[in-house]
Amino acid sequence: MEQKVLLTGFEPFDGEKLNPSWEAVKQLHEEVIDGITLVAEQIPTVFGKSIEVLEKLIHRYNPDIIICVGQAGGRLHITPERVAININDARIPDNKGNQPIDEPIADKGPVAYWSTLPIKRMVKNMQESNIPASVSHTAGTFVCNHIFYGLMDYITRTSSNIRGGFIHIPFIPEQAINKEAPSLSLEIIVKGIKIAAVTAAKYKSDIHTVGGTTH
Repeated sequence: MEQKVLLTGFEPFDGEKLNPSWEAVKQLHEEVIDGITLVAEQIPTVFGKSIEVLEKLIHRYNPDIIICVGQAGGRLHITPERVAININDARIPDNKGNQPIDEPIADKGPVAYWSTLPIKRMVKNMQESNIPASVSHTAGTFVCNHIFYGLMDYITRTSSNIRGGFIHIPFIPEQAINKEAPSLSLEIIVKGIKIAAVTAAKYKSDIHTVGGTTH
C-alpha cells in the first residue's frame, strides 16, 4: 500500500547559521522507498506561525504520517519523543521575538498528547543500523514541543487518521566546533530519519520493550 510521509524541519534559531533538522529532512524530499513517498518542508521557528504553516502543509500533501524534526543541542542520540505537553515556556525568544512564559498552547486542550508513532520500534531499527537512538520523554517547552502538541491537537480536533509525532536530533559537527556538546554527522542523521520514517509507515503497532529512564 502506498503511503506518504511528511517530514518537517525548522529554520535556524538562537544565532545558529543552520538547523540540522532542515538540513537532514530536505535531503529526503521526494525519495520513494518500498512505495513510501517522503516529502519535506521547512517550518518557521515561531510560536503560532509554525502550527499555521504545518496545517497548510497537511492540506497540501494529505499525508498518512507526519514526523516533525527539531534540533536538541546537547543530546547524544536521535530521540523520538513520547509525549507533547500543553505549555509554552520559552527560555529564549523565537525568530520573531516572541517569548511566551507559562502559556497553554491550546486553551481547551488536554494536558498532553502521546505520539501515535511506533517510537520504540523506530529506535530499535535505528540501533540495529548502528545509529545512536533512544526514546525521549520530554520535547522541551520551546517551539519543538509547540509544533508537536499542535500537530497532535490538529489530528484530534479533525478526527484525522493521520499518525504523527516528533523526533529530536543532536547538533551536527559544524555546530559543535566551539561548543562542549556532542554531535552526529548529517549523514547518520539522514539515515536515521529515513529508517524512522519507513518504520512508522510500515508499522502501526509498537513493540513492548524497555525504553524508560530513571531520571
